[in-house]
Amino acid sequence: MPTTRKLAAAALAAAVGATALAACGGQGGQGGGGDAGAAKSRTVTLVSHDSFAASPTVLKEFTKETGYTVKVLKSGDAGEAVNKAILTKGAPQGDVFFGVDNTLLSRALDNGLFTPYTPKGIDRVDPATRLDKAKHRVTPIDSGYLCVNYDRAYFARHRLAPPKTFADLVKPQYKNMLVTENVATSSPGLGFLLGTIARYGDSGWQGYWKKLKANGVQVVDSWEQAYDQDFSGSAGGKKAKATRPLVVSYASSPPSEVLYAKPRPKSPAQAPTGVATGTCFRQIEFAGLLDGAKNTAGGKALIDFMISKRFQEDMPLQMFVDPVVKGAKEPAVFTKFGAKITDGESMAPPRIAAHRDQWIQTWSSLLVK
Repeated sequence: MPTTRKLAAAALAAAVGATALAACGGQGGQGGGGDAGAAKSRTVTLVSHDSFAASPTVLKEFTKETGYTVKVLKSGDAGEAVNKAILTKGAPQGDVFFGVDNTLLSRALDNGLFTPYTPKGIDRVDPATRLDKAKHRVTPIDSGYLCVNYDRAYFARHRLAPPKTFADLVKPQYKNMLVTENVATSSPGLGFLLGTIARYGDSGWQGYWKKLKANGVQVVDSWEQAYDQDFSGSAGGKKAKATRPLVVSYASSPPSEVLYAKPRPKSPAQAPTGVATGTCFRQIEFAGLLDGAKNTAGGKALIDFMISKRFQEDMPLQMFVDPVVKGAKEPAVFTKFGAKITDGESMAPPRIAAHRDQWIQTWSSLLVK
């Protein structure tokens, strides 16, 4: 889901940047691929979208347990990262890929990006998130809901009720307020599109988007730009003097703004941002062992670790996503201020696979001419 997703502190990342997040460990632990004595076998490279984040202390625990250092190679928004991985198929830039979600999963699987692997602890993972459980090419890591967020202060100043549903977004009182992401490059943007298709059906979604366009929706390339530069409710947007009080983001985005607000809000109603709960689409993110990985043993160890309770409990305040492992607890600020969605839109992976490319092409012809 996807930047550090410490939304208030996010910065626009370079399209491709490598960051070592843990210090090198000793020579103990599992052996890596290739020359086991070489230094490179002690490093496992995680290829990801820009939203990956983990506490340095947690990754140091991984190093202590296994002897592997984690290096993170960030490759832009999720859609861009998947496309880059496809271009380097068979000779990947790393060992594990994290960040392919249910909107893009079939593209990655159909292109043979991953080597099957059944991680230790998979039985603890929510069965509803295991969309490839027959072949084990990918492992669920987190879940959440893509939803429109709103700037509470803006709507209070203008004495206007914020939108609640997809239908509200096309009303005249919300003209020129919404910023969303390009569905061809951004998984949040694609998820929002799929939510509208699930809501309005094959015969109605194009008409809905024509109304959104007429109502002044703004389209930008990435979540980082939409949320941290163009959305007036985020800490980054305030600094940038953003003018759009509505943005496609996550149901779990408000806790990030609470963490950095001064004074700290005491109730959800006081949080800087809110969620239009009738605009949500479920997202599940996966990790997989890249086909052709140089350090397969290290990659397997990392995937095992990513579904450990320690890593899963670190995720909520690092990437603002929900754990998928049973028994993993979320911090109080996350549960108190994050919106809990019980009836969001969803779509079966086979339907996404069958129509995604055509939907993207049609959407692009409507919105990005």
